[in-house]
Amino acid sequence: MQKNILLSLFLLLASTTLFAQEDLALFNDWTYYSDAENALYKTFCRTAFEQLENRKTQIEQLQTKADWQNRQTLVKEKLLNLLGPLPPKTPLNAKITGVIQKEDFSVEKLLFESMPGYYVTAALFIPQNIKTKAPAIIYASGHSANGFRSEVYQHVIINLVKKGFIVLAFDPVGQGERLQYFDTATGKSRFSPTREHSYPGAQCYVAGYSPTKYFVWDAMRAVDYLLTRAEVDPQRIGMTGRSGGGTQTAYAAAIDDRILAAAPECFITNMEYVLKTIGPQDAEQNLYHMIAEGLDHADLLEVRAPKPTLMITTTRDMFSIQGARETYAEVRKAYEAFGLGGEVKMVEDDAPHASTQKNREAMYAFFQAALKHPGSAEDLTVEVFNEEDLWVTKTGQLATSLKSESLFTLNKKQVEEQLTTLVTKRKEKDHLEHVLGRAKHVAGFTYPKAYGTAIFSGRYVKETYLLEKYLVPGSGDYMLPMALFIPKSQAKKELVLLLDDQGMERAAHADSLVYSMLAEGYAVLVADLPGIGSLGPGYLKGDAYIDRTSLNQWFAGILVGQSVLGLRVADLVRLLAVIKSDFKTYQTISCIAKGALASEGLHAAAFGGDIAKLCLLKPFLSYGDLALSTTYPVSWMYSIVAGGLGVYDLPDLMAAFSPRKLLMIDPQSANGASAEKSQVTSKIQYPKYIYTAHNKDSNFRIVLDSNRPFSTQQLLNWLKE
Repeated sequence: MQKNILLSLFLLLASTTLFAQEDLALFNDWTYYSDAENALYKTFCRTAFEQLENRKTQIEQLQTKADWQNRQTLVKEKLLNLLGPLPPKTPLNAKITGVIQKEDFSVEKLLFESMPGYYVTAALFIPQNIKTKAPAIIYASGHSANGFRSEVYQHVIINLVKKGFIVLAFDPVGQGERLQYFDTATGKSRFSPTREHSYPGAQCYVAGYSPTKYFVWDAMRAVDYLLTRAEVDPQRIGMTGRSGGGTQTAYAAAIDDRILAAAPECFITNMEYVLKTIGPQDAEQNLYHMIAEGLDHADLLEVRAPKPTLMITTTRDMFSIQGARETYAEVRKAYEAFGLGGEVKMVEDDAPHASTQKNREAMYAFFQAALKHPGSAEDLTVEVFNEEDLWVTKTGQLATSLKSESLFTLNKKQVEEQLTTLVTKRKEKDHLEHVLGRAKHVAGFTYPKAYGTAIFSGRYVKETYLLEKYLVPGSGDYMLPMALFIPKSQAKKELVLLLDDQGMERAAHADSLVYSMLAEGYAVLVADLPGIGSLGPGYLKGDAYIDRTSLNQWFAGILVGQSVLGLRVADLVRLLAVIKSDFKTYQTISCIAKGALASEGLHAAAFGGDIAKLCLLKPFLSYGDLALSTTYPVSWMYSIVAGGLGVYDLPDLMAAFSPRKLLMIDPQSANGASAEKSQVTSKIQYPKYIYTAHNKDSNFRIVLDSNRPFSTQQLLNWLKE
């Protein structure tokens, strides 16, 4: 017994040493491609720059007021379309939960329903002794964990109310009393405010829209509430906010015509400089396909012309001041065409991403002029409230005081509707006939016009096999590294493409499957795809960097109407084409795809048609699963197409792969654990039906996780079948 254990340890050490000796690096010598790890993000950026340049060309042609009015109509239509259908207006069911009386103003702690069961915590600050209807300002908080209770935001709010403005301040979802991932044990969210937005926001993108819709809707319902108050002049409503509040102000004021004056602070720049500096930020800042549809920050202001607008900026802001200046120059041209160039203004101060006295006083003066409420614009020293004093709920959290809908639950309803629609569509005879074309379109996938030639980059001669390294032109300005393992004897005319979601080095160094297949005479190809291995992860992490995954990079693809998955699948098609043209020895290509890359493998097999057999190891089974689960592996989002669920889901591609051989081993549930049999059964009904219709039931196999895992030998036997 002891002898067998020692022998096993020896073989394990020997195999580990063997794998560790494999040299798959390519970019150490090809220094021209030394920026390979940023290929994914920069490919999206190059597309964006082309789209933004096209927009500039269109803007340059606008001269007259009529030209700009036509542009406004177009932009408004696009904004509403990209937001997605706005919810119907339902009763606000507003409730005052408490009142604070100060010497010169009062505060009403307010709760209202933006949508049924979707509660907004807010506070209405009312100046004392209002004799006539007063102007009102909506204050949108930036990304503070405590929402409008932040001392910085309270300072502005109280200054405004002391100057005679009614101020309605509300908590954006994921902030203040509206934390969605509140942990009762710690008394905090498990996410920062930006991640509170992006984690469920990514699930909204799966359904084909940005969570921006809900942020805008909350602001619009805030306007609705103001209009119920006798103290408020409905013709004199303004909105402002800094950082994330600047985002909300810019979008809401672009959509809601009732907002007369808008002063977004520390947000407006342009998308070119966003991409070249901080990158796309948290989910609500990025409309679905925004850049692809020819929109930029300037459009959010130009669509308002000639309503009074103030851009509040700082020269050292993370939102590029150069972009802000260029945007202001463009927006001013629109206002000048209306003959009211003075109605748009820009103030800047030499400061970082912060509120400064100079900028605050410019904002006070702006609202005093725009809302016809003159007075001193001096920034006063004020006494702010303790955070608890402004709690609207008893516990300071909706999560523990009152059950509320969240971004997740709101989106869940839309996803369930989409899945129901898909089930209905699958009953149509021509569903599969059309589904591939629709899937390619929404993924931003196009067949390469030319494939290029593999660049031979070195060979290692081993005892039983050869290892050859190549660079293959990718779908952007980058090269794909690939390594080809070729058995020296008993070589088959079948090549196996092995995709590992941790990269080709792990596939070859830590996975004996490569060498087991070599021993059986199979050639094995491993490669890195954008964002993986030597082609990732890239410099951009961003404010939505969760579980070592940058959702910000994923957002970049969404902005330009592309996807990480679509880019990777196009690259897989390139690799398959190179194998067919440059390595004619191999008559059959099979694919084994592991982890999240099972999605890319499935797409490539369905789209390309050159894969004869497909094995998916630990795949997730459905886009819908990830959108319907409260927790999910963030890295899986790279292998999902935003908006895909409105067109197809992975079971549709499994069906499209029929009647070829498809093996799935240990499918995963949305939380990253092995799926239960009942889960798998419900997901594979459609592909199973299609395989049965082709009389090829045996070609569609599922192996669930058990105490006896599917062995390498069983996988080899499946390949031989």
